[in-house]
Order: sequence, then C-alpha cells, then structure tokens
Amino acid sequence: MDFVKELTTGMLKENAPEIKIGSTVKVHVKIREGERERIQVFEGTVIARNNSGISETFTVRRISYGVGVERVFPVHSPNVDKVEIVREGRVRRAKLYYLRDRVGKAAKVKEQI
Repeated sequence: MDFVKELTTGMLKENAPEIKIGSTVKVHVKIREGERERIQVFEGTVIARNNSGISETFTVRRISYGVGVERVFPVHSPNVDKVEIVREGRVRRAKLYYLRDRVGKAAKVKEQI
C-alpha cells in the first residue's frame, strides 16, 4: 500500500455521508469566533464532488439575497459537524456548473422519485 494512503486512513471519517450530485443538503459547520465555538448551517444544492480519500471535497451552491454563494467543504474535515440530506435530485451530469448561469425556477433541480 502507498505510504500516504496508509498514513491518512486513520484520519478518514467512518460515518462519512453519501452525498450525491443534485441533492439539497444542510451542512453543519463549526465556526470559531475567538474562544467561542458555534455551529452554522449552510443549505444548498451539491453541484460537484472532487477527488477521493482524505482530500475529497464537495461544492454546495445557494442563492443568498440575490447573489449566488458557493462553498467547498472537505468531506473528512473535523469542522464539518454533520451533513443532512434534505432531498435527492435527479440529474444527468457529474458537475452542475451550468446552474451558475440560471436564475429563479430554472436554477432548480428536479426531485428524484
């Protein structure tokens, strides 16, 4: 086995969520402000997944006050407290970057039945 893989296998989360492209998710993120720590929820559509292993990430997009906001979250980060799947989306693409150009109802993903 590769030395880097061997070193990082202990750092992987055992209960990593099964995140699919097009799903609407709530990501609970730990925010540290000075000495205090709180949890902030970021809800949006998963538009991409990248890499594998310890460096695996997923990108979540939402519209906030009329402006598109995207955040990239590491799957195995200790700062990501939990990921709730609100609904599953039906998509035919691996990356949903075309949603960046859409507004209103056109930016929605159909629900998987």
